[in-house]
Amino acid sequence: MVLSDRDIKAALEAGSIRIQPLVPENIQPASVDVRLGSNFRIFRNSSHAFIDPLESQPGLTEAIDAPEGEAFILQPGQFALGTTLERIALPDDILGKLEGKSTLGRLGLMIHSTAGYVDPGWEGEITLELSNVATLPIVLHPGMRIGQMSFERMSSPVERPYGSAGLGSHYQGQSGASPAHALN
Repeated sequence: MVLSDRDIKAALEAGSIRIQPLVPENIQPASVDVRLGSNFRIFRNSSHAFIDPLESQPGLTEAIDAPEGEAFILQPGQFALGTTLERIALPDDILGKLEGKSTLGRLGLMIHSTAGYVDPGWEGEITLELSNVATLPIVLHPGMRIGQMSFERMSSPVERPYGSAGLGSHYQGQSGASPAHALN
């Protein structure tokens, strides 16, 4: 069951869902708008001939921080990692789903390729998979509303929340745009 704005507010007040910093005006009828952080990662095409998902490839991406008041320009066809400004924590009986804002999608910006699903037990900033499928550069301003997170209540609490021992939860507690870990 998707949580309504009333249920989201109740979960926030009870502390079962935590969003920091929270802008109350960003609570929508069935979601909470999240904003773009200032940390990005871009691929270093000049130093890597290919990407191997089964191998650790240090230096595959490089971190870029947009200085306060400045923007990040995402070129046509470019893929970069970004992050939410908000840090989000979910209990063991609620999952999150992140989607892009429709206005941005209509401009050619996709905010996730596959990682729109946020497991029960998750805690951290969410890494965004930013793609520009438009034919013009897109200006991304840190602090702008970039996506919306909806929440669904599980039929029962999960046995092993994200971050539990043995799950290999590589991204638990992440801050900033986090590069990929090897799949092995």
